[in-house]
Formats: sequence, structure tokens, C-alpha cells
Amino acid sequence: MNSKQFVRLHRENWQQLEQLTTTLHKRKSALTGRHIDQFYRLYQKAAQNLSYSQTYFPNEDVTSYLNGLVAKSHNLLYKDQVSSMKQVRHFFSTTFIRLFLEQWKFIIIAMILFTVGALGSFFAVMNEPLHMYSVLPGDIAQSIVEPEKIGENDGKVDSATMSASIMTNNIQVAFLAFASGITFGLLTVYVLIYNGIIVGALAALFWHYGKSYEFWAYIVPHGMVELTAIFIAGGAGLLMGYKLFVPGEFSRGYQLKVHAKRSVQLLLGTLPLFIIAGIIEGFITPAAISLEAKYIVAFLTVIGLILYIVIGKLLLSNKSSKGG
Repeated sequence: MNSKQFVRLHRENWQQLEQLTTTLHKRKSALTGRHIDQFYRLYQKAAQNLSYSQTYFPNEDVTSYLNGLVAKSHNLLYKDQVSSMKQVRHFFSTTFIRLFLEQWKFIIIAMILFTVGALGSFFAVMNEPLHMYSVLPGDIAQSIVEPEKIGENDGKVDSATMSASIMTNNIQVAFLAFASGITFGLLTVYVLIYNGIIVGALAALFWHYGKSYEFWAYIVPHGMVELTAIFIAGGAGLLMGYKLFVPGEFSRGYQLKVHAKRSVQLLLGTLPLFIIAGIIEGFITPAAISLEAKYIVAFLTVIGLILYIVIGKLLLSNKSSKGG
């Protein structure tokens, strides 16, 4: 039996379980004896179907769908009472890491698109700084009057206001990259390349003035976290766009429903990263400290990100082995 035959054979039961789960979740008083029997029977069948699907179709959409359906039904059936803090901890230690590892290819594609834009604009501005006026948005180009004076305003800015403003802007970029997935990912591609173009052009401008060391000292402390979050959000948008463009054996409406939820979870997982990046960019980047200290902060953020992913992956592996 192939996956299409498997879906056709059991689809009706899954739809009934999904409808019943939604009804019982919204109307808890409607939980009668008849509902319990029907719900439990459909839940058992779905759990058996999931086990079969994990064995024979481990990398196909039907397995992801059944995994979500069984989990949702299990929670309703056993009334798992978990505190809000435990739910948050579970999301960031398990759910977000699992989604990150499952969708890493789209995150890498997002990084490549950003890099393509950055390299293109870097070489365009590297030898002729005046090209920045045709590459960069007008407000950004006009704001860089004297690149050679970078760092002279350290310690003279309102860090709290800057941090809040930067955080808001970065979250808006990430949300746009994610939400643009509804355009089959085309606008997401544009957003990623466009933001790469801005960074690449600025890097080339400061390189031309011999200020690359200083420039990157002001970029990488917050940039490592910030760009990681943008790549994750962009990857979420690309995932949704891909599933809309190539829906496979399921309808585009179904793919939008399933993968929009997964993409939203990926986006939510980036919010702490943007908060961390905003705090660093508002309080550490403009601080009157040495450039070396800023590079140390960047190094620590990279180590923190790597440890988070590695530890999360180990925890997932342990849970999977215990569950198996």
C-alpha cells in the first residue's frame, strides 16, 4: 500500500476525529457517553495509523498530519494539566527545536538568499562608493555622511529607546518574511535578498574607507542572533510558499492550514532572539567599550546559539529513545 492509498482508506476517520476534537474542545459540556466512546475509538485507530505511517511513510506529510492529530486528541482525552510556564519551557526546549531541525533546509535557503543579496551589493559598492545611492534606500544612504567617524557617538545615545525601536523594526522584517510565504514565497525571497543587499552595501562602504574592523564590531554582537532569527522566519515563509506551490497529494487549502501553523510556531520561537538582539543592539553596540569587547559578545552569542541547538537536539533524542 502506498501513501495515497493509505490516505484514501483512512481519511474519513481522521476527519471525523478532527471534527469531534474541535467540537469537544469548544463545548466541554457536550462530552456525553456516546461522544466518549466514538472519540476513543477514532483516537485508537488514528494512533495505530500513526504507528504504521511512521514506519512506512516517515518523511511524508501524512505522518506530520497524524502526529499533530493524535497529539491534539491525546491532550483532550487525558486532560493533561500543564502549567503555563511548563508549556512555554516545553515549546522552546522541544517544539521549536524539533521544527527547527525538521525545516533546516529552508532556513539554509533563506541564509543563501540573504548572502546572494549581500555579495552582489558588496561588489557593486566596493570599488565605487557612489553606487550606494543606487543600491541603498535613500534614507539609509543619506544617513551615512562620514563613514570614517564610526563609533564617535558611543555612549551618547538613548539606549532604551534605541533598543525598543530596533526590536520593533526587526520583528516587523521577520513577520514580513514569514507572512510573505502566502505569495508562494516570492515576496519572502525579495525580503531576504533586499535585506542582504543593505548589509552588503554598508559593509562595502566601510571597507572602502578602511573601517571594516570597526563596522563589523558594531554589527556582529547583535547580528549573529538577529540574522539567525530572520533566517528562521524567512525559512518559515519559504516552507509555507513551497507547500502552496507544490502541494503534493493534499489540497493547497490543507497545506496552508497545516504549514501555516508550523510556520507560526517557528516565528514565535524567534521572538526571544529578537529581544536579545534588540537589547544587545541598544545597550552594548553603542556602549563606550572596546571593539574587542564587542567581538567577544558576538562570540558568546554564537556559542549560546550552538549550545541551545545541540542541547535541544540531545533532549529530543533522549525523549524519542524513551518513547520508543
